Amino acid sequence: MNVEPGKCVSGRELLAQEFSHLRSDWLWLFLYGILLVLCGIAAIIFPAVFSVAAMLILAIVLMVAGLATIIHSFWMGKWSGMLGQLFVGILYFIVGMMIQSTPIKSALAFIFVIAAFFIVVGVFRVVSSLAIRFPYWGWSLLNGIVTFLLGVIIYRLYEKSPAESLFVLGLLIGIEMLFHGWVWVVLSLGIKKLSKTTA
Repeated sequence: MNVEPGKCVSGRELLAQEFSHLRSDWLWLFLYGILLVLCGIAAIIFPAVFSVAAMLILAIVLMVAGLATIIHSFWMGKWSGMLGQLFVGILYFIVGMMIQSTPIKSALAFIFVIAAFFIVVGVFRVVSSLAIRFPYWGWSLLNGIVTFLLGVIIYRLYEKSPAESLFVLGLLIGIEMLFHGWVWVVLSLGIKKLSKTTA
């Protein structure tokens, strides 16, 4: 990033220059957005299946991470943190096994966490998009509003009927992923169009 000595550069100009550095990677951002859109559509079409599948994927990730951590703790030999690493690895693996054996109950337990996560992320996206106003910031603002509202809906459904919220969870997560993916698609295409000096 080249800035002339003594020249004051606004935050928006700095952001434009940062985006210009991403022009060579716009395709990866575009493909990432498309992947999120496709996952969102799949979750909307198969909401209940997606909720359970998400828990099974989480279980597999935890078990793999647990095994890797256990192996790593022995691989490093005797050191002060070996027991701690070993304990964490065993804990990862056990939790992963528990989620795998009861994916539906695990999904119900995670609903409240997901609702809180959506609310916090939604507020952050709204505030950041209004404060920075990067290219196509309106889409990010809309995404933040949608994410926040989905978090509130998930929380209210969980309070009313946890069993019903499990079915709706996959649908609402799918909607959020669809919007989030679309934001990345639009942003990547905008980055592609950036010239070397302006945004």
